Amino acid sequence: MALLAQGKSPSVADVAAAADVSRRTVYLHFPTFEQLLVDATVGALAQAPVDRAVAPAAEDEAVESRVERMVRTLHDMPPEVERLGRRLIRLTVEDGAHPSRDAVPRRGYRRIEWIESALAPWRARIGPARWRRLVSALAMVVGWEAMIVQRDVCGLSAKDGEELSVWAADALLQATLRDMGGSRKRLYSRP
Repeated sequence: MALLAQGKSPSVADVAAAADVSRRTVYLHFPTFEQLLVDATVGALAQAPVDRAVAPAAEDEAVESRVERMVRTLHDMPPEVERLGRRLIRLTVEDGAHPSRDAVPRRGYRRIEWIESALAPWRARIGPARWRRLVSALAMVVGWEAMIVQRDVCGLSAKDGEELSVWAADALLQATLRDMGGSRKRLYSRP
């Protein structure tokens, strides 16, 4: 992302040198150079707005507000970023024939980081198993795949898709609360 932001058209060797890794390591994470460039471009365009969305607005801000802000920001991408996101999905799917790479997630690391940041106040309180389940469940209802299903499979407008993602994310948060005994106070009370 930094090389692209500098206006450069980097090679694999440039990327490896900037990341202080070998070319082989670059290809372990990005099966093609095209996928690396698309991922970096999407990241460069989306990173700052979503980072701002998941940053706490106040120390006592509700997790639900942080998650909703993240979901709405992820949906508020210009059409050209959505086209790049669809291209990234295509590249990931086309690379699915390489099972040796399946041990490591092939993409989505930013989304997981954003979700974890939005949920951060709950991490210690919900326990590791609920944490992993909630992060993974939210990753299924926000992001490119969810938007593709909303628009292409369900025929929803961008606004209706956004509202559906907000609803689904909130339903997952509420299900986590119910798993803990249904008490919001339990999550917000000091130990």
